[in-house]
Order: sequence, then structure tokens, then C-alpha cells
Amino acid sequence: MQLVVFILVYPLLWLISRLPFRVLYFISDIVYQLLYHVFGYRKKVVSSNLALVFPEKPEAERLLIEKKFYKHLCDIFLEMIKTLGISNEQMQKRYVFSNVKVFKELERNGKNTMIMMPHYASWEWVFSLNSYVESEAYAIYQTIQNKYFDKLVRDIRSKYGTTLIRTHESRKIIKDAKEKADLITVGIISDQSPMVIRARHWANFMNILVPIHVGGEELCKAHDIVPVYLKVKKVKRGHYEATFKVLTERPKEVKDYDISEAFIRETEKSIYEAPEYYFWTHKRWKHRGKAPKEFQPNVTSKVTE
Repeated sequence: MQLVVFILVYPLLWLISRLPFRVLYFISDIVYQLLYHVFGYRKKVVSSNLALVFPEKPEAERLLIEKKFYKHLCDIFLEMIKTLGISNEQMQKRYVFSNVKVFKELERNGKNTMIMMPHYASWEWVFSLNSYVESEAYAIYQTIQNKYFDKLVRDIRSKYGTTLIRTHESRKIIKDAKEKADLITVGIISDQSPMVIRARHWANFMNILVPIHVGGEELCKAHDIVPVYLKVKKVKRGHYEATFKVLTERPKEVKDYDISEAFIRETEKSIYEAPEYYFWTHKRWKHRGKAPKEFQPNVTSKVTE
């Protein structure tokens, strides 16, 4: 059945990837009408999340953010498909790295790096970074249940040379990669909500105490990898600007969880600047109120000061 579904859907995806952007966004507008006004995909989750983190905003303002988010959600889904057919020249015009020299300086100093990102603005096109740098690139991702679509997503994301690795195999592969390559860059999206039973640290995210992923930090500390936050700004429809911010060049020397906390603080800044570009369909705050008693809140990170 998985193969049948893939065979039926793939030709449509291939066709969409070859369309001009003006047509692509016309389709996106139609998909928005269906997704938001007809099917109401996860509207209760989005509305609840926005009310939770922006209680001070009037309901009308939150509703406007909600609608803008769904329009953006449709755009990035179609932009991911468009990656199949986009040229390198188009990509470089549409996804601009404002300070790639910061990254290149780390490479010149022989530093392995980890790009830490949230589900904000555009995370699919970050793979085009390989066109500018020398490092051997890896990205940690979660598999899709349909193995044929999983392969398609891996093909899309590896278009520029990135090797995708599953979460459970990341430690071994990164260890082996460091031994084989001169320099490596690891990409990770770290704003998902971990299982409570696996949570090792809790932090105030958008003023709500929740468990946060610390796997990225642990890899940085274990392998002396420099954590770099990638702030992505949506300049206009289909155009993004990505800016690197080094969280620390000495990951082994900072206190435990400072890197993870610094990542959360940077993510908050992006959300406050333009909340409509965050991935509000995630149940990011579902574990609020479940923090262990021994946890001490209001820990201030020293990494970015």
C-alpha cells in the first residue's frame, strides 16, 4: 500500500517542482483556503498555543497571526517540493546567508560545527549551505513512516551533498565521521518536545516551563563541536536571509545545559519578532506543569552574554 500511495502521488510532486514560483504560490493560496477554512487542520492546537504564549495579545491579533501562519505553512510545504526542481542560481537568490564569513572563519580555525535551528521560517533550504562551505555535512532527522516518502525526503534534503542520519544512529555516525573527514558540520532542529520520561532538562520557553531537547548540546560537548544558531528571517514570499550566531567556541568549558538554554533564548527572539513564521502546529507545550519538584526554574544562560 505504501508503494501504491507513493506511485500515485509522486508524479504530482514532480510536476509541482517544475512550476514557476508565481504558479507555485497561486497553488499555495488555494491549499491555504482548503487547509485552513475547509479542513481546519490542527486549528485548535494552533489557537491554543498562541493563546498560551501570547495571553496579553487581543484575540483579533492572535487570529491574524494564526492566518498568516497557515499561509506560510502552505508556502514552505510547496517550497520543499520545489527543491526537486529549483536551480542552484535560483536557490542562491532566494536563500541568502548574510554572514557566511563567520562560518568560513570557523572552518579556517579547524572547528567542527553544529547548526542548531528551530522550526522557524524556512529550514528546508538551509541545505544549500553546502554550496558555500568545505565541511562534510550531516543532518539529523526523524524518519517518515512511509519508506518511499522517507527516501524522497532524504533525496530532497541531500540534493546539495548533505548526508541524512537518523536520531538513534547520530552518535556513532558523528564519531566515525570525525575520524574520517577533515571537518564536519552537523545540522539539527531542536525545538521539538521530548518525552517526559527522557527529559534531562527543563527550561522556560516563551515563559512556560517545559522539557527541552539537549541531544545537540551533548554531541557538541562530547566531540568538541561548536554550536552555531542559524537565525532565519523571511524577507518576503519565497525569499529568506539566514544569519549565523556562534553560541560558544568552547563547548566543553560551559556549564551543562547553557548551550541548550542559549538556543531557546535565540528561538524566542525570532518568534517575538515575527510569530507567524513559527511552526505552531507542534504540541510544543503539552508537558507544561509536569516538571519535577527538584527542578529550579529561571536558570539564566551565560553563553550569549
